[in-house]
Amino acid sequence: MPVKVPLLDLKAHHEPIEAELFEAMTRVLRSQQFILGPEVEAFERRVAAACGVPHAIGMSSGTDALLAALMALGIGPGDEVVTTDYSFFATAGVIARLGARPVLVDIDPATFNIDAAGVEAAITPRTRAILPVHLFGQPADMVRLLDIAVHRRIALVEDAAQAIGAVDHEGRRVGSLATMATFSFFPSKNLGALGDAGMVVTADTSLAARLRTLRNHGASPKYHHDVIGGNFRLDALQAAVLGVKLSYLDGWTKRRQDNARRYVALFEQSGLPARGLVTLPVAPGADPTSAHRHIFNQFVVRATRRDVLRAFLAERGVGTEVYYPVPFHLQPCFRFLGHREGDFPQSERAARETLALPIYPELTAAQQEYVVARIADFYATAGSA
Repeated sequence: MPVKVPLLDLKAHHEPIEAELFEAMTRVLRSQQFILGPEVEAFERRVAAACGVPHAIGMSSGTDALLAALMALGIGPGDEVVTTDYSFFATAGVIARLGARPVLVDIDPATFNIDAAGVEAAITPRTRAILPVHLFGQPADMVRLLDIAVHRRIALVEDAAQAIGAVDHEGRRVGSLATMATFSFFPSKNLGALGDAGMVVTADTSLAARLRTLRNHGASPKYHHDVIGGNFRLDALQAAVLGVKLSYLDGWTKRRQDNARRYVALFEQSGLPARGLVTLPVAPGADPTSAHRHIFNQFVVRATRRDVLRAFLAERGVGTEVYYPVPFHLQPCFRFLGHREGDFPQSERAARETLALPIYPELTAAQQEYVVARIADFYATAGSA
């Protein structure tokens, strides 16, 4: 009988704090303040403090947070934004939605983050911003990217959707490293809402004021519109839920890091990495003494015969996911960029080889042992050829 190991177990995640969640939701119900209001303001203050910046602006989703951040910079037709070729669709999608051009850059094969050298080469007189992603919870090379942005006098926006609480090599938290940073609180994130929610953080007071206006249809004051914004407001219910969960975030992060360390040990014992069948992530954050903290929103390996392995694991009750099977330059909607297969070889290779394994905080040692044992079974039988 297969052991069930889901990719994510939200039931196990929420059960220990269910009473606190219901109390928070009841508080909002009784207040009758459902859009913005004191719950949102309280959560914004806590996120700003956690990131070490003065301003946090709640948004309706991580995607809308990205969109509003670029809108606040005035990015539009004729502009270019340099970004990664390998991420969730929203990263490049919001650029195109504003009529600007996503200028794609290949990734570092070790970290899956944008290659800083490629960023430098991609900048033109039309470049208005650089949009790196802290993919899978590991900070991008912000030291080099900041140097490029300052030297070229262009904005730097962190897509930190998967990386709340991550720390770079200088010991700085993501969210405090650039012009602005955006977070997603989609339910699968390390800090997840019970629906869609997002946030923009910044140290720039004028940008913060503009973002607060943009998220409310561009109205300031009510019914007076100097700019065209959108309905990007954060619900009070989601803010109240996230306020409860924020208190647990560091503990959950530690458990993810513990699980990452256990995976590394189990895989090394299996001999699969030494045989070149499974490649483990570069994971400095698995060491809690490291100044660099990978928060493991995903634990992503490279695997030979990835798709066959995934099917094998599914038959044995192990949930996995492919983040991401098609890089941006091969997406049909981005044909207008003029790219073809082979233009970004590292992104294409990652799309073929990567596999995300369960890493959620409630994952047990026995479940991890089962996952690695089944992967070893695959390569011992059908997968080594």
